[in-house]
Amino acid sequence: MDITPDQAREALGSADDARRRVADDLGLPRSYWWAMAASWIVLGVISAFAPPWVTTVATIAFGAAHSAIASRLFDGRRASTHVRPALSVADRRIPLIVIGMLLTAVAVTVAAALVLDADGARHPSIGAAVFVAAILGFGGPQIFDDIRRRVGA
Repeated sequence: MDITPDQAREALGSADDARRRVADDLGLPRSYWWAMAASWIVLGVISAFAPPWVTTVATIAFGAAHSAIASRLFDGRRASTHVRPALSVADRRIPLIVIGMLLTAVAVTVAAALVLDADGARHPSIGAAVFVAAILGFGGPQIFDDIRRRVGA
């Protein structure tokens, strides 16, 4: 049974379309974003009530825990329970996107805390942490997907 060049092109096109659809479904599980949001609030509360050295230790512990967990999730291949694609399908820029989002969340938290402090808020770090946690928990997956599509990852 011979395959014509047109049939081969069609089969390769179908395979490429299927690979793209699988790649579009990849990402980080929603639980990752809610865990990040909860941790953000905990750090905000700690910074409001604990001495600076406790805040420093908690921040370092958060970073270490995030690194340990994220190293398993950052390849972007665990969002789907139906398929586990090869690393070649999951883009290598996914970790950079998540790290960029994390650094942006830090910057937004600091800016929000400064604004709340200037406005006379009693615990600006908690308010800023809750604000950023809401963004991460509710919007993290959508923001991640939007950035991933814009950079072509």
